[in-house]
Parts: sequence; C-alpha cells; structure tokens
Amino acid sequence: MVTRYICYPLRYFILMNNNSKKIISLNLEKNNSSLSEDEKIKQIAKHFRSIMEILNLDLNDNSLKDTPDRVAKMYVKELFDGLDPNLAPSISKFENSFEYNGCILEKNIPFYSLCEHHFVPIKGVAHVAYYANEKIIGLSKINRIVNYLSKKPQVQEKLTVEIVTYLKNVLQTDDVACVLEAEHLCVSMRGIKDVNSLTTTAEYSGKFNEPSIKLELLSMINKDE
Repeated sequence: MVTRYICYPLRYFILMNNNSKKIISLNLEKNNSSLSEDEKIKQIAKHFRSIMEILNLDLNDNSLKDTPDRVAKMYVKELFDGLDPNLAPSISKFENSFEYNGCILEKNIPFYSLCEHHFVPIKGVAHVAYYANEKIIGLSKINRIVNYLSKKPQVQEKLTVEIVTYLKNVLQTDDVACVLEAEHLCVSMRGIKDVNSLTTTAEYSGKFNEPSIKLELLSMINKDE
C-alpha cells in the first residue's frame, strides 16, 4: 500500500490514510491528435485573440498585436510539452555493477507547472529518491522526468504521485519517494493573496514507508537548511 502524506511546512507531516486503489494515468501512448503543431498554434491564437478583444484590449497596439501568436506558441512549444507522449524522455538503465544498495536522492530539482484550476504558474523544487537494485539510471534522467511531467495543467498532488509512478515503472521497483515544495500563484496573486505560504506534498512507496527510512530521507532533504 502506498501511503500519502501532505504537509506544510516540510518538517510537519499530516498523515492522510488512503485505503482505496489509485489508478494513475500517465497518458504514455503515442499522440494521435488530428491537429498538427501549427494547427494547434493557429487555433489557440484565434481563441486567445477573442479573449483579448472581450477584455477590450487594443490589438492594433504594437505591443499587443502579436500577443495571441506568442501565447499560442508558448503553450504548444514550451509550457505544455507534458501533454505530448512523443516528448517523454528516453530513459536508459545501467547495470548496478558496483552493487550499491543504498538510497539515491536527487534534491532541489527546479520545476514549473500550471495550476489546472486557474492556468497560473506553480513554481517549486522536487526531491526524488529511490533505492538502487539491479538497474540504476543517470541522475539527469530524474530531472528530465520531473521537467516532462510538470509541463501540463495539473494539481501538485497529482504531479507528486505521477513522478513516483513513472519512476516505479522505469526502475521496476516499489522503493521510490517524491517530495515537492512549491509556490502557487493562484494563492499568491489572487483569492487570499498570500505571498508567504508554500505547499508541500509527499508520496512514499515500498521501503520509504518504513519510519526509520522515511526519517533518514527527510534528514537528507533538510540537511544544510
């Protein structure tokens, strides 16, 4: 059973029991969209132009006239790469020839995403760990996985689970953990307008559910703070 923790701040964890089975869809099948990249950009630009017109913005202004195209290209070619399964990172595995069987932690991985509720940015860092077995992966591959999965509209809880699920599938092991700390602009720039709060989510699987191993992981993450 995977136990989920959601906490704020990092050192204080609130246990949330989840006895139900979780089905996580990573949408990794090849993209069969009927729209080409150029067609997507054209359609998004058209609709974004309509939004700007509704807001009474002057689309003849030199600074605004190309904004619909700029936004469309940004959505398709930059911010939402994670919606295209064809762009999923290629992950090579290596034999664990030196028989290292300890924890591997890649921490403070920067990521940017967008809140699926308001389409405004989420900015944070990821701490991702796994226990080595017969196969290991290059450290940069963890960063690439985080970067790819974060590039789509979503909520932080879902991203946390997806990172763990993705690595479990790649490494064929249950011993994976992920902690995300992030600022949500949907909280800081609208609504409550709280510019000081951070949201922390964590997902533990396999060995990381053992209290002593979980404590060791959190100690490694918090070291030097």
